[in-house]
Amino acid sequence: MSLSKFESMLKTNEVYFFDAVEFETIIEHYLNIGKQSLAKKAVQLGLEQHPSSIQLKLMKVEILIFEDELHEAIKMLSNIEAVEPHNDEVFIQKAIILSKKKQHTEAIAILKESLQYIEDPSDVWSMIGMEYLYLDDFENARLNFAKCIEVDYEDYSSLYNIVYCFDMEGSHKDAIKFLNTYLDKNPYCEVAWHQLGKQYFELGMYKESLTAFDYAVLIDDSFIGGYLEKAKALEELNRYEEAIENYLVTLELDDPTAYAYIRIGECYEKLNNTQTAIHFYKKAVHEDPLLDRGWILLTNACYNQENYQKALYYINKAIHIDEANVLYWRRYGDINLKLNFYEESVKAFKTCLSLDDKEIEIYVALADILLFLGEFNEALKVLIQAKKTYKEFAEIEYRLCGVFMILGKEEYSITHLKNALAIDFEYHTIIKELYPSVFEKDSIQKIISSYDKAVQ
Repeated sequence: MSLSKFESMLKTNEVYFFDAVEFETIIEHYLNIGKQSLAKKAVQLGLEQHPSSIQLKLMKVEILIFEDELHEAIKMLSNIEAVEPHNDEVFIQKAIILSKKKQHTEAIAILKESLQYIEDPSDVWSMIGMEYLYLDDFENARLNFAKCIEVDYEDYSSLYNIVYCFDMEGSHKDAIKFLNTYLDKNPYCEVAWHQLGKQYFELGMYKESLTAFDYAVLIDDSFIGGYLEKAKALEELNRYEEAIENYLVTLELDDPTAYAYIRIGECYEKLNNTQTAIHFYKKAVHEDPLLDRGWILLTNACYNQENYQKALYYINKAIHIDEANVLYWRRYGDINLKLNFYEESVKAFKTCLSLDDKEIEIYVALADILLFLGEFNEALKVLIQAKKTYKEFAEIEYRLCGVFMILGKEEYSITHLKNALAIDFEYHTIIKELYPSVFEKDSIQKIISSYDKAVQ
């Protein structure tokens, strides 16, 4: 009724009287639903009617802090503190201001001081915990969140924060110990079983992890997170059919997600059911067309089926989403090579190099394609660039031998041939494969024969 009366007053420009408590309720309502301007208006009118109300002044401070009017907020707090020096809300708002100014140590000191004036310290302990988190002091953060749990075992926000602290410290065994102790006192807490399962999962203890997730979904059969994690544990145990069943449960409980479709598809691939996998990958990209992972999985599935035209279509989708992903460009190069689109393959592998993907196979693939296209000088440039990084690699030396011979630079060719034979004699057949005319040359055969005798 107070709310309706207040909104009616705003529409008619008439002035109605409200007591301070009514204004507090109205302001709190608007703050909770995010209507900041109406809350601000209510504070203004409230203070006009009740200029001495400390609570309304504190609500104005809260709005000032939200709007980053920190100087004005500090000024108001000083005035309030002069009247009520031990008002717990003054301490809290001062701490919030210090936190916003990244003065977390000072905020902690203020909050600790406030504890002597507060009847229910749980919120303050939680705030102290958060300030320690900002300082990356996970041990002290955890200890303060633990105090909240001792008061209220269903304070799941603090429970999550405690586990987060253990995670950041890499203390998964300590987290397991804590959660088991917690579950001894609160055994029907699906959240704790879920977190326990995740800790076991991190340690590769998948059977124990699965047991914990089983308890989580047994307690709450609509717990989507429990089914998702249970499915992941089943995957690690190679129980793919059961994993699929659990992912499907999540689709029944809530709107379908691309993530679940992807995981189901990957399970089917591991069961060698590629067609069904593709079906679910398509569902994933339909659900989220910007999910490049879905497109690359479709690409790889089609590539493995030797359906290169479809693979090319899908890899183009993935690259369009993430043009800086070298793995996508590698796959793009491979697919175009399979389709005999050599110019596109050259473009792909050159892009890989420009993105700082300088693995030896990229240089070799690019050089071999340029050689096939008859672009010997370009192939030579690529191989010389490769040699700067891969100084003693037979794959590079044999190719340099062939290209230099084709370009009429026999002395250089022979030098690189000798280098290559010294590194890996058995690999010399690559010359016959890539440069048959060079391999047949007497000078080349003579050197290979002499090295063959030396090896024997």
